[in-house]
Amino acid sequence: MDFSELDELAERAARLSGLAQARHEEFVRARRELCGVESFLALAPQAAKTLEELSSALFGEVLDEIEANLTHAIREVLGQDRTVTSERSTKNNKLQVHFSIYSGGDEERQEDILSGQGGSVANILSVGLRLIALSQLDPRRHRPFLVLDEQDCWLKPELVPRFMKLIAQIARRLELQLLVISHHPVDAFASAADRVCQLSPDAETGPRLSVTRIRGVEDADGRAEPDAPDGE
Repeated sequence: MDFSELDELAERAARLSGLAQARHEEFVRARRELCGVESFLALAPQAAKTLEELSSALFGEVLDEIEANLTHAIREVLGQDRTVTSERSTKNNKLQVHFSIYSGGDEERQEDILSGQGGSVANILSVGLRLIALSQLDPRRHRPFLVLDEQDCWLKPELVPRFMKLIAQIARRLELQLLVISHHPVDAFASAADRVCQLSPDAETGPRLSVTRIRGVEDADGRAEPDAPDGE
């Protein structure tokens, strides 16, 4: 073997040595990354549990307040001892809340929310949750306005004035504008509404609109308008 062949073999050995060194460093780097991924995956169950605990803790006080407010609303309108509770869980990294209602605070006497009290429970809770949700919106992006379309439909007629008085008080406290559509008699709203608009059918001229201003309402210039009688 001459010197030229030896030189060629030496160069080839050097190239292979450099390639081996590069492959070794790549292997070490990949192994390090794999260890990091395995460590992360090992922590994933505990991390998920910790996130669930944090979510429950963060929203715990808010949900406690919601429970108290809804319980007050149920008792105020129905005049009965009912307690609203919430069950909290995390699913797909999102907080899930399930509401339940019990008679007299007895957790063994659970009442169906949708059909309880002939649907009155669902009426009250749904309005309460809407008012709470609307109060959490950014007023710079959302107008504080809520429409309730026949939200009193399942309430007994004698409960409607209580219901309307309660949601009117809440709306004023939260500075929300509230429009309620109902088939109940106008008298049911007299103690709660600022203004009542009544549509009366007429076979000859069509529907007739009468407006009763219950309280003084500020006009566009901020001046209070006096109370006015019914007018078409």
